[in-house]
Amino acid sequence: MNRIDTLLATLCPNGVEFLPIGELGRLVRGNGMPKSDFAEEGVGCIHYGQIYTFYGTWATKTRSFVSPEKAARLAKVDPGDLIITNTSENLDDVCKAVAWLGTDQIVTGGHATVLKHEQDPKYLSYYLQTPHFFAEKKRHATGTKVIDVSAKSLAKINIPVPPLEIQREIVVILDRFRALEAELKEQLEAELAARRSQYHHYRDMLLSFDDHTNRQASKQASKQASKKDNIPE
Repeated sequence: MNRIDTLLATLCPNGVEFLPIGELGRLVRGNGMPKSDFAEEGVGCIHYGQIYTFYGTWATKTRSFVSPEKAARLAKVDPGDLIITNTSENLDDVCKAVAWLGTDQIVTGGHATVLKHEQDPKYLSYYLQTPHFFAEKKRHATGTKVIDVSAKSLAKINIPVPPLEIQREIVVILDRFRALEAELKEQLEAELAARRSQYHHYRDMLLSFDDHTNRQASKQASKQASKKDNIPE
């Protein structure tokens, strides 16, 4: 964190500049692309609904594809672009973003906006997860059952835009925390699986009274047979 403070003091002596998202670059609204358009192969695509359920802060591969013919009429997403959802059933998911870090151009459809910019894509995607951004998008959200933040409203939201060097340093730190979180999660899941297996073993053993009765009966019968035949136990 000391390096961030040093960079801020050096590169932003008067504080970090806040700019409307619309001034960071160009916002391109998606259109169309129902799930019925998906194909086994073709041009990679990200559906707005998948941003809620499948993708994280960034992606390098797509889960779905559309034919080149259908891709031609859809919004283009170049490496480094941000895909931001405009519609959701709740306030948490609306304006959720995924940074496209793959090598090829992909496409997206309706209920999503592509931000073409010159900033660090991960920095922007991380920032759109913060409570500060949540408070801002809440001010611009409309609807009750379906929450919407239009591309026009999204363009008005101010966000901090430090120099790229600071953005990249922030991303390095946050990436490390994410990696650590994933590592700890994997360890905890392995420990949980072991404890669950142990629990099932003792549960079944301790509660298998029929087996216990059978073992006791077998043991008693063996004793009686031994006495009858004068066989020492």
